[in-house]
Amino acid sequence: MWNFAEHGNSTAIIDEYGKTLTYRELKTESEKLAAIIGKRCLVFSLCRNEIGAVVGYSAFINGDIVPLLLNANLEKELLNNLLEIYKPEYLWVPEEMVSEFQNMSEEVNMQGYSLLKTHYKVDYHLYPELALLLTTSGSTGSPKFVRQSYANIKANTDSIIEYLELDSSERAITTLPMNYTYGLSIINTHLMVGATLLLTDKSLMQKEFWNFFKSEKATSFGGVPYTYEMLDRLRFYRMQLPSLRYMTQAGGKLTPELHKKFAEYAEENGKKFIVMYGQCEATARMGYLPANKAVEKCGSIGIAIPGGKFHLIDDNGNYIDQPDTTGELVYEGANVTLGYAECSADLAKGDEWNGILRTGDMAYFDKDGYYYIVGRKKRFLKIYGNRVNLDEIDRLIKGRFDGLECASAGVDDHMYIFITDGSKADAVKDFVANKTKLNPIAFKIIVIDEIPKNDAGKILYKELARYYE
Repeated sequence: MWNFAEHGNSTAIIDEYGKTLTYRELKTESEKLAAIIGKRCLVFSLCRNEIGAVVGYSAFINGDIVPLLLNANLEKELLNNLLEIYKPEYLWVPEEMVSEFQNMSEEVNMQGYSLLKTHYKVDYHLYPELALLLTTSGSTGSPKFVRQSYANIKANTDSIIEYLELDSSERAITTLPMNYTYGLSIINTHLMVGATLLLTDKSLMQKEFWNFFKSEKATSFGGVPYTYEMLDRLRFYRMQLPSLRYMTQAGGKLTPELHKKFAEYAEENGKKFIVMYGQCEATARMGYLPANKAVEKCGSIGIAIPGGKFHLIDDNGNYIDQPDTTGELVYEGANVTLGYAECSADLAKGDEWNGILRTGDMAYFDKDGYYYIVGRKKRFLKIYGNRVNLDEIDRLIKGRFDGLECASAGVDDHMYIFITDGSKADAVKDFVANKTKLNPIAFKIIVIDEIPKNDAGKILYKELARYYE
């Protein structure tokens, strides 16, 4: 995948403690680890944004070994369940976690990580092109993983490099978990061009993150909508960040108000704000809004990435060729992954999707061919015969009540709006009723301490179902 040798003594990684690794050292360390494993097999990699995790990942991909990436903080019970379902030959874990796996033998310790040999004796077939297993949203202990091929990763990496115009002078700081497809794509692309990765697990809400950002002169960061909501509260626009060149956003739709704020900030300060669209099922990215269109096409996901194509279909599967007509968004490209796995036997499966992905997102395109997402196909309710877009409800509330966390969910004829500030409950109810013309008895405001999210910052709507009456 990567030819680390061509980047020689250039700095590949700097962590928040000042430790560095050159590309030459990264090549040596990753080849050493791959040689110890010595064969194609399945490895569970428990990830943090640390040097050891990146060394492991590059060793596995370059060494024809299949990693299943998980957050190192995954609950032990969920991890044990996944171990029993997939029965990997090895674990790659932070060294301080070794004591949690007493029935496994430690084969080697490198860069703060340990390779553990499991007791599983399963010699099952791995599809030759299978490169990587990722959860669909960087979350949970669900046994459902996306099967990505070497060709998927290479195609998407090359495409992202092209439209972001990346080169070896970039210094990208981590703001997302590497076991999440968006976070991982930042690692893939920057290693490909010989750039520098600034690794930290600190959040944007911590002073240490910004101290690291400034001292190492980070040139870019990426974020999901929640990231940008936090930055807005932090008064990000007042920060002095002369090294920052561009910001990317994916992982869900920003409110138009927030999109406009960051697009105008970037335009006024000589930086780029690039909204992107993707899913793990398409490796990472499918669409992007060019920076020079960020203000003009506010709210758009843009156009298909280089090498990809978008089209819309109606409920009967027919092509939609008229602008401003909503249908399901379909993507075609070499980055569409092989399909899903839900057990170890599925790792033998070949390409089930053949380069075509029905995204499950409802969208339309404008007269210039720029696409706009209106919501998830499954995020619609029928309320007394009226079709209600839950994503649009969330956007309306966030646009009206600055800084309020909210999430809409429910079942037909019963909508629940979850908020974290009880003092705004009546105002939110009145606002939604007036804005949507829905009968107030059709929905209920529920105040909870926090909106449940996964480690990528996406809302876990299923966890809200326990509040339904």
